[in-house]
Amino acid sequence: MVADWPSSPSDSDLEELDRFLRTHAKEEDLLLDGVHGFLTALAIGPTPAKPEEWLPEILHEPFADADEGERVLTLLARLNDAIAPELETGTYEPILGELEMDEGHPAFTARGWCEGFSRGIDLRAPSWEGRLGNDSELMELLGPIIALAIDDGVFESDAEFAPLGEDDYDECLAQIPQAVGAVADYWRDHPLSAEEQAAPRDEGSLTPPRRRGGRWVH
Repeated sequence: MVADWPSSPSDSDLEELDRFLRTHAKEEDLLLDGVHGFLTALAIGPTPAKPEEWLPEILHEPFADADEGERVLTLLARLNDAIAPELETGTYEPILGELEMDEGHPAFTARGWCEGFSRGIDLRAPSWEGRLGNDSELMELLGPIIALAIDDGVFESDAEFAPLGEDDYDECLAQIPQAVGAVADYWRDHPLSAEEQAAPRDEGSLTPPRRRGGRWVH
């Protein structure tokens, strides 16, 4: 019997959610690309997060009415619940931003997605940081995402990194699905030990994400 997995959100679903988030977004709030990166980090990370943990990171104002609330929560659940099946079937794609260039041609940017991904890591900071400090394999798997995040100013690094060229940036974008899948496999194959699960959280351990620009494109 074929598993009854949730389908990915339709383009109209994404457009509706994008409009809602943009209408209610303040300076540092996540937009659709950031929400997708945020939920992705939680979906592939060391321990699952319940909606009551991640919804406050996305929604910051009361809904206009019950109907709006039900609809927005449904769209967010659909976006979240589709990530694992998409990884399982090899159909996962990050929701990226699109920037208008001087030449008039749009360019994709992972800045918003990476910012959301960083916030997802921050929600489980002790687990991620403890493992990253002791296992270079995880850092290597995150390589394309880290490169994009540093290039777009989402992550800060003490080491000096040359800016990515256009071809290198596009190559890193293309590697996001593979990197996300590999990290998901890593945490499944190397779960947290009892000692790691008991590690206290260091609230000031991660650099706060920076504001991003662009608009979403699926």
